Amino acid sequence: MNIDYTVTALMFPAIPLIMAVYSNRFHTLSNLIRKIHDEYVFEKHTPPEWRSQLINLNIRISVLKFSILFAAFGFLFNMGTVFALYLNEIFIARIIFASCCLSMMISIVFFIREIQISTRALKLHLSDMDVKFKE
Repeated sequence: MNIDYTVTALMFPAIPLIMAVYSNRFHTLSNLIRKIHDEYVFEKHTPPEWRSQLINLNIRISVLKFSILFAAFGFLFNMGTVFALYLNEIFIARIIFASCCLSMMISIVFFIREIQISTRALKLHLSDMDVKFKE
């Protein structure tokens, strides 16, 4: 494969877009944690699924952290590819660009896992309502 600036330019719109998605998820998750924290501390309200929610939120934070981390590495590797091309180091540029692609794939796998975990969290909320509906 022939690698040049146009190949690396393909990643530049994708990486900031995916990082914006991740940061939106992180922002939403942090708001949810603050809301649950305030309910617990100030209102002494603890729903029955509270322990499961805490475990779920801790896992989601960790998984999302790795999603953002690998996306950042992908961006860094993409910039390294541009720099290697600037220095006319084609072989090194190929290796760095492969690292960029691999980092982004790992990031997306972590993000898919985070979506699965957040879906489980929504099912916890539905189970609470489902119990009340059956009564």
